[in-house]
Amino acid sequence: MNSILTQVLVLSRWVRAECKTMEMASSAFVVEMQDPKSGVKASDQKLNITSIPHVITGQDILAWIVTKMKVTTEEAQAFGTMLVAYGYIYPLQNHRKLVLVADSTLYRFQTPYFWPVQKWPAEDIDYAIYLAKRNIRKKGMLEPYEQEHYNNLHKWMNYKWDFIVMQATEQYKASKERKKPDRVVLDCQERAYWIVHRPPVSTLETCVCNIFLTQALMRSAVKSSVSLTAFVKYVTTHHTHDPLLTNPVPSNPWITDNDEFCVDIPTKLSVERWALSFWELISDQRGRADFKLFLKKEHSGENMAFYEAAEEMRWGAATAIPEKSQFIFNTFLKPGAPRWINIDGRTMGLTVKGLDCPHRYVLDAAQTHIFLLMKKDTFYRYLKSPVYKDMQKKALVPAPHNFT
Repeated sequence: MNSILTQVLVLSRWVRAECKTMEMASSAFVVEMQDPKSGVKASDQKLNITSIPHVITGQDILAWIVTKMKVTTEEAQAFGTMLVAYGYIYPLQNHRKLVLVADSTLYRFQTPYFWPVQKWPAEDIDYAIYLAKRNIRKKGMLEPYEQEHYNNLHKWMNYKWDFIVMQATEQYKASKERKKPDRVVLDCQERAYWIVHRPPVSTLETCVCNIFLTQALMRSAVKSSVSLTAFVKYVTTHHTHDPLLTNPVPSNPWITDNDEFCVDIPTKLSVERWALSFWELISDQRGRADFKLFLKKEHSGENMAFYEAAEEMRWGAATAIPEKSQFIFNTFLKPGAPRWINIDGRTMGLTVKGLDCPHRYVLDAAQTHIFLLMKKDTFYRYLKSPVYKDMQKKALVPAPHNFT
């Protein structure tokens, strides 16, 4: 168990190191974008009645990324949106829309003080000072989501609210002494930082958050020790079936020179793996064939046949979808079909209606229903059947591969 926990810690450190490397690379890229000679073209633009220096447009950013990185427009759009979402670039007008719009929308480069690589923690007390300062400047006219945060922070930090208001007042007085363009730019920079770290929640997001919160409250808390124990149990169960941790039998052609991998009679280890889960069973080509034999004896082979037909339609050629959907309807779904499947009426109605305009995912609901039916019922009967027990007896136990 200690070795497994050590591996988990090493992996987490590696992930943190990779994230730090990506942050540094993004910062270096943004610095290059701001180069006066080779960077993105910037100019002075009027925002309301104030002239803002070093303003760039979305289309100029996109064109520069395409030229510099030698990528497609779609890839450049995705990368530019990532820079906006992480706060390296911020919009001047629609400040809530953290995406790169490839038109004349105005943007500015965020000051390096607010870059993610600086690791400045977005603490509640700093956010409270920012909202209090904004409340003073706006004379109490905050946006609804800001007002909600302001009221909550006031309630939670009531014991130090005088200190927060004092700090906000001092910062507000200091900003009044700056020139108006500098004052507007600093205000935009702060607002852009807090939009990234304290984003406004939409109605839909609020609904989803409430659902997850309700589910979380209904679940009992799980200690980290219990979670780690479950993780260790899973790793221990699958340890003997991992070809990278144990010698593969009969062989694994990806790591050995022996290509004898698919055999008529499976190994004992493979047969044992089938019992771990229904997905493990049908993912193995030999296991799926054995399961089909069991279904045939139970006169329910249409379930797996329909599941495979739905898989073929999902991953097959797009040109074959109309023909395939018609075959599936006539074989499995049509009243009186030769291999009619037993699913609930609502799912059947939605599936049949969807086949009027067939697409790759039109059978998802029916396929999921059949999958769960086999997983919850047929699979466990298969494990107790003579078919599986006979296969366990006939399974091979070959000598392990000798790595020399």
